[in-house]
Amino acid sequence: MRRSKKLEDIQGSLPGGNALTLRRVGPDDEEFLVALYGSTREEELAQVEWAEGQKDRFLRWQYELQRSEYQTRFPDADYYIVVMDDQPAGRIWIGRDEQQIRLLDIALLPEFQNRGAGTLLIRHLIDEASVAGKPLRHMVFVLNSDAHRFYERLGFVVIEDLGAYKHMEWQTEAGN
Repeated sequence: MRRSKKLEDIQGSLPGGNALTLRRVGPDDEEFLVALYGSTREEELAQVEWAEGQKDRFLRWQYELQRSEYQTRFPDADYYIVVMDDQPAGRIWIGRDEQQIRLLDIALLPEFQNRGAGTLLIRHLIDEASVAGKPLRHMVFVLNSDAHRFYERLGFVVIEDLGAYKHMEWQTEAGN
């Protein structure tokens, strides 16, 4: 029987030569994670005129709500910092249960995008899902057409349109 490597065991070089590793999220990572979350909402939040400190408070509140939701739904989820060339570059959060592997979130700072890290990490999760015989699922914001195309290229299909989000899934060969 084929076995997949643990996600945290991933290390190696990306196509451009960047070194990639993962490490578990720790207490010292909170400021980085809030800043990373803010980078994912930058375009959206630029449309609002914020009073001094208001945007930061809003981002921290939204980040905490998101993290709380993930922890409630997947209390045993794995939370990793994506490290490229010894610098924190992003995050990947994965929940697992009897029915599925759930990519809760993946995000990279803009300066680390388009280097192959996302593809490598998702392909690893696809391999894990294949070995486990489970679907790999993820929610994609409907206005994020780049992400939608990215997941389609990797074999994901939309299984449910929830208005603001599209529920996408990659299935094992047996599941198709």
